Amino acid sequence: MDQEQPISLSKHRFARKKDAIIAAATGIMNRRGIKGMTLADVAASVDLITTSVTYYFRKKEDLAVAVLLRSIERFDALIAGALGPAEPRDRLLAFLDRYLDLDARIRDGEEAPLAIFSDIRSLNEPHQSTVMAAYRDLFRKIRSLFAAPHYEWPDRKIATARTHMLLEQLYWTVTWLPRYDVDDYGRLRDRMFDILANGVAAEDAVWQPGRLADLEHLADGARDSQNDTFLVAATRLINQRGYRGASVEKISAQLNVTKGSFYHHNEAKDDLVVACFERTFDVMRRAQRLAIDGRGPVWGKLSAAASALVEFQLCERGPLLRTSALAALPETIRQDMIEQFNRVSDRFAAMVSDGIAERSLRAVDPFVAAQMINATLNGAADLRLYLRDIDRPEIAALYAKPMLMGIFSR
Repeated sequence: MDQEQPISLSKHRFARKKDAIIAAATGIMNRRGIKGMTLADVAASVDLITTSVTYYFRKKEDLAVAVLLRSIERFDALIAGALGPAEPRDRLLAFLDRYLDLDARIRDGEEAPLAIFSDIRSLNEPHQSTVMAAYRDLFRKIRSLFAAPHYEWPDRKIATARTHMLLEQLYWTVTWLPRYDVDDYGRLRDRMFDILANGVAAEDAVWQPGRLADLEHLADGARDSQNDTFLVAATRLINQRGYRGASVEKISAQLNVTKGSFYHHNEAKDDLVVACFERTFDVMRRAQRLAIDGRGPVWGKLSAAASALVEFQLCERGPLLRTSALAALPETIRQDMIEQFNRVSDRFAAMVSDGIAERSLRAVDPFVAAQMINATLNGAADLRLYLRDIDRPEIAALYAKPMLMGIFSR
């Protein structure tokens, strides 16, 4: 027994130090991405030398996999605890409540942060397949929130799209929840649930979004066509591989141009991602202006803008740049990009406020609604990863409609 006790204590110390390394690596990965994380930085943050970290994780990729799998396990625990109620609405509320409770504990320093899953695609094989298999299992479990003997979706495509939309809402909260005190989380949970479950449209609203303009023209602006082509290619590659995984060589190769051409258009890689974000903001503002300048109630304007923007994600000049690219930017640049996203959201909030005043929209929290609309629009860029056969004409009804009319809308 005396021999077993030191062994048990040693195992406990090993597990505790391993958890500390994973927690530290999670924060660094969230700020810099997998490509930007180094074992030296992780070691320094837990008062170790690099060789000590390799005792737990031989390579950086092994540590990155451990970080992502640990966060998937924590999400898995959230969903397991939310599947108790029989009704899908009660399950959704329980899931949202458990997620916000975890986020509050993270903000209070009681728990380690959750990893940002968008960086999974920057992993090399076989690590990417390992993590993706675990994430797909998690996605299926979250999709089961909507399953009930008396309540079935017409097909799996609808359930998949709405599950993706729900997850995007949770991932997006990292950009706007810090603007609130943790004491406000109960109120925010109720408001988020109300919008998710019931949408923002008035009870008698009909889903008939108007057409703003030819989608291809949403990207028209001051940029010359050659540079726009370059930004489209860069946006797609950054969305697919992450900011650090989208090298200058890969972007140039997609367009069959030299690295010299890249530096002709952009002095540095940070300039490139900023230009891609600026193009995204231009498209979103143009859609908003076209909608606001149109005639009719705000419900029609809001549904038209949302539909146009999710459809743009699948058109030849799409998609929009995913917010996951923000993590790799220097702090000063990142804050400026976040401020621009907030201004786009504020315009949506103004539209929601006007719609509430004229009663074409429900009485919801305009700020929360605007952030949730932004999350939906941004998440549409990845929808083809989940639904490979989706086409442009159906994406608005499949993806924008449940955000605006409720995730349980028929």
